[in-house]
Amino acid sequence: MTVPDQPKLYHIAHVDRLPSIVTDACLWCDAEIVRRAPSGTTIGMTSIKQRRLTELTLTSHPALKVGDCVPFYFCARSIMLYLIHQANHPELAYRGGQGPIIHLQADLNACVAWADEHGQRWAFTLSNAGSRFFEDRCDLAQLHEIDWQAVEARQWHTCKEGKQAEFLLERRFPWHLIECIGVYSQAMLQQVSRVLPPDGHRPNVEVRTDWYY
Repeated sequence: MTVPDQPKLYHIAHVDRLPSIVTDACLWCDAEIVRRAPSGTTIGMTSIKQRRLTELTLTSHPALKVGDCVPFYFCARSIMLYLIHQANHPELAYRGGQGPIIHLQADLNACVAWADEHGQRWAFTLSNAGSRFFEDRCDLAQLHEIDWQAVEARQWHTCKEGKQAEFLLERRFPWHLIECIGVYSQAMLQQVSRVLPPDGHRPNVEVRTDWYY
C-alpha cells in the first residue's frame, strides 16, 4: 500500500482531559503532564508510560526520550482503544470503556511544517514506541517504510506492530493543529461542544462510530 496523499494523525484522550487541553492551548507530553499534573483521567498503561519517560530514546534525535514527545497514531480505532474497550488488561487502571474517549485528529504535513518552523523536533516510528525494539525516522521521504496496510487494517491480530506506528512531536502539540474531534455518541458530541471556546479555535466535532469498536 502506498503512502496516503494526506496522512492524518490521531491522539486519544479521555473527554475530561479536554478542558485543560483547551486552556493550555496544547497537548503536553507525558513528562510535562507528570510535572504539571493537569486535571483529567489518565488512560494509558503506567508501566509503558514509565518506560517511555525513563528508558526509551529516539535514534533520530539522540537523548530525546519518547516520553518527552506527544504521541499520535496514524489511524483511528487503535489497538490501545481496543484494550480500553475490553477493560480487562491487568496493567490498565482505567476501566471506563471507550464511550468517554475522544479522537483528536490532525494533518501530518501541517504538523511537520509547524514543527520545522518553530524548531521542535519530531519523528515517526515504524511500530509501537513503547516497545524496546522500535525504529524511528525524521524524514518524510521515508514514510513509505511504515506498513500502511497494517495501519489501515481492521483485523490487525497478525500485524500488531505495524498497526501501532506513531508520530512524535517534542514537548507540546498546539491546539490549533487539531482539525477534527471524533466522538462515540451524540451525547459525547454535545459534551465536547460545550467545552470548546466560544472564540478561538473550534475544531469540527463529529460522531464517528467507525473510529470505535
